[in-house]
Amino acid sequence: MKAFNRIFKYILPQWPRIVVVVISAILVSILLSLSFMTVIPLLKVMMNEEGLHGWVDRKSCNISYGLDFYVPNITDVSSTDNQDIINQLQVTKVTKGSIADAAGLKVGDRIIEAGNALIGSNLESNPVRAPKLLQELATVKDNLITLKVKRFVPDGMPEVMTMAISTAEDTAYIDSLGWSGMERMKFNAGARLMKYAQLALSRLPREQSSENQTKAIMFLIIGVGIITVIRCLAKYYQSFLAEKVVQVGINHLRRDAFEHVLNMPMGFFANERPSDTVSRLVRDTGAMGNGIKIMLGKALREPLNAAAMLGMAAYIDWKLTLIFLGGAPPTLWLAGTLGRKMKRASRKSLVAWSQMLAKLQETMESLKVVKVYNQQKYEKNIFEHINQSLLKQLLRISSVDAATQPVLEVLGMAAGSVALLFGASWVAQKKLEGPEFLALLILLGAAAEAVRKTSDIWNKIQEANAAAERVFSIMDQPLEPQKEGAVEMASLKNTIVFKDIVFSYPGSERPVLNGINLSVKAGHNIALVGPNGSGKTTLANLLPRFYDPDSGQVFIDGEDIRDATLFSLRSQIGMVTQNVVTFNDTIAANIAYGKPGASREEIVAAAERAFAHEFISPLPNGYDTIIGEQGAGLSGGQLQRIVIARAILRNPAILIFDEATSQVDADSEAKIHQAIEEIMHDRTCFIIAHRFSTIISADVIVVMDKGKIIAQGQHEKLMQSCSLYQSLYETQMITLE
Repeated sequence: MKAFNRIFKYILPQWPRIVVVVISAILVSILLSLSFMTVIPLLKVMMNEEGLHGWVDRKSCNISYGLDFYVPNITDVSSTDNQDIINQLQVTKVTKGSIADAAGLKVGDRIIEAGNALIGSNLESNPVRAPKLLQELATVKDNLITLKVKRFVPDGMPEVMTMAISTAEDTAYIDSLGWSGMERMKFNAGARLMKYAQLALSRLPREQSSENQTKAIMFLIIGVGIITVIRCLAKYYQSFLAEKVVQVGINHLRRDAFEHVLNMPMGFFANERPSDTVSRLVRDTGAMGNGIKIMLGKALREPLNAAAMLGMAAYIDWKLTLIFLGGAPPTLWLAGTLGRKMKRASRKSLVAWSQMLAKLQETMESLKVVKVYNQQKYEKNIFEHINQSLLKQLLRISSVDAATQPVLEVLGMAAGSVALLFGASWVAQKKLEGPEFLALLILLGAAAEAVRKTSDIWNKIQEANAAAERVFSIMDQPLEPQKEGAVEMASLKNTIVFKDIVFSYPGSERPVLNGINLSVKAGHNIALVGPNGSGKTTLANLLPRFYDPDSGQVFIDGEDIRDATLFSLRSQIGMVTQNVVTFNDTIAANIAYGKPGASREEIVAAAERAFAHEFISPLPNGYDTIIGEQGAGLSGGQLQRIVIARAILRNPAILIFDEATSQVDADSEAKIHQAIEEIMHDRTCFIIAHRFSTIISADVIVVMDKGKIIAQGQHEKLMQSCSLYQSLYETQMITLE
C-alpha cells in the first residue's frame, strides 16, 4: 500500500473539503440509524401499548435513574384483576451503579407514588395511574424526587417505604457516584437527547385515543421525513465534495507526472514504449482516482453506517450485538485474502491494457503499410493474443469480485441466525421487548447490508494500489541530470569541441561512438556523412544533452556543457529532424513553438523564408488553419517547410539539420535548399544528410564509420583521399540518375 498512500500528498491539502466529507458521512450514518430506531416508538403506538409519550418517559427514566418498568399489555389493562399493575410502576431492571441502584431500589419494587404533588393522595378514591407516575419521574425539574415504594418480601406482608432519590438535575450527586468519563458522557448525551424529545412531544396530547394515536403516527412519519431530507442533503455534499477532492487531486498528480516525464532523460524512452507511459498517465491515474473516490465515498460512508447501526443495536442489547459481531474475524481474513488476489490480477491487467494501447496506436499509424502488404490477418492474430491476455486478467478480477459478496452474505447470515436464536429466546423469557427486538434485527440487518456493500472496497483499493505502483514508478525515475549550481551558458562565440567521446545506448554493450574528437568553429557549417548506423545522429544528439557520453566531454567556448543549465544550453539550439514533428494546433502556433509570443509579422516572415507562405496563404483559414493529428491535410514536404520555418523564427546560434530535406519533394527541394543556405549563413550548423546536394558546399565534411571519424575536409579533398566518401557520393549519383 506504500504506492497508493503517496496519492494522499495530493489529497490532504484539500483538508477543509475532506472535513466536510467526513462530517457529512457521520451525519448520514447517525440519521440513517435514527430512522431505523423510529421503528420502536412506531410499533409502541400502533400496538397501543404505552403511547409515544409513555415510551419517551420510560426511556428518560432508564437514562436518568437506571430504571426500567413493566409495560402492561392489552390483556393486563382489560383485566379487573390486574388494576394494581396499571396503577403502579413495577421495576423490572436496575442498572448497577445508577442513581436508582445507589438509592436502594430493587427489581420487583413497585412505585405507587412519585413527586410532591402525589404524596398523600387517596389511592382508594383517586388512584394514580402508572403513566402519570412515569411522567412525574421523567419530567421532574428538582434535584430530588420523593417516592413511595411497595416492596414484597418472602413470606411476609409487603413493605411500603418512602425514599427521596436524586434526579438528573443533581450534578453534584452524580459527580459523587464515581462514574468513568465514558459513562458520564453517555449519561449527559442521553439526558440531553431525552430533553429534546420531551420538548418535541410537548404539543402532542398525552391521552390515549384513536385520534391521538393517529397524530402520534403522523408526528413520527414527519420526523422520519425531515431526517431523510437532511440525510440526503448531507449525502449529496459528501458525494459531490468527495468527487471534487478526487478529481482535483488526480488532476494535480497527472500534471506533476506529465511534467516529470517531460524532464526525464531521453535514454529512458529508448527502452520503453511511449504508449505505456501514456497508459500510465491516463488509465492508471484514473484507476487511482477510483480508489480514492471509493475511500471518500463508500469506504467512509458504509463503515460509518455499520458502526452507527451497531451502536444503536448495542444500545438496545449489547449481548446480542456482540454475538452478531462474532462473524467479523473471518470476514476480515477473507477480505485480505481476496484483496491480495485482486492486486495481482489488477497489475497484470494494467500491463495488458498498456500492450493493447501500444498495438492499437502502432497499427493505426501504420495502416497503409498493413494494407499494402496484406498483413491484416497477422495484425489481427497479434491483437487477439493481447486481447485474450487482457480478457484472462479481467475474468480473474470478475471472479474475485463475484465471490466476495456471496461469501460475506453467508457469513452475515450465519452470524445473524445465531443472534436471532438467542434474541427469540430472550423475548420469550421477557428479557427483551418485542418491538425492541424487531428494531434490533432491523439495525443488525442494515449493518450487515452496509458491510456487504463494503465487500469490494478492499479489492478496488488493491486495484488502485497496482495502478499507483505503475504511475509512481514513472515519477520515481531520475530527471535529466543537471549539476547543482549550474551556470547560465552564454551564446556560442568561438568553438564547439567534442573530446574523446565514447557513448553506448542504455542496455547496449557495443559503443555507438568510440573515441570521437572534433572541433567546430563558430559560424561554420559541418556536414556529417556516413553509412547508416555510423553514429551521425547520435553525435548531434549529444550537443543538446539528449544523452551524456559514457566518457569524454563536449565544450562550448571552453565550457563543459554539463556545467551549464539545460535551459541556457538548449535556448541557443534549433533542430529540424527527419521525422517531422508538428502539434495539433494552428500553423501559426506550430511555427511560433520555439519562440512564444512571436508576432504574426515574424511568423509570416519566417514562413516566407522557408517557402511555406506560398501554400499557407491560400488555405481557407490561412495561418489559423489547424494542422491536426499527424499533420493531416498537408503533404510531408509542406510539413517539413513549416518545421524549417519554426527553426528560422527561433534564430538559434546552433542549428542541427537531421535529414531535413528527406520529406521534401523534388519540385520544392531547390527552394528548401536555398532557404537552408540562407539561414546557415554566419551560423553554426550541423547537417546530417544523404543528399549530397545539401552538403557539398559545407565548410567541413566529417566522414563517420562504425562510431569513428575516419576523415574530414571539403568535398574535393575527400573525393581524392577518402574511398568511403567517394563510394557514398557515387552511389547517390547513380541513384539520382
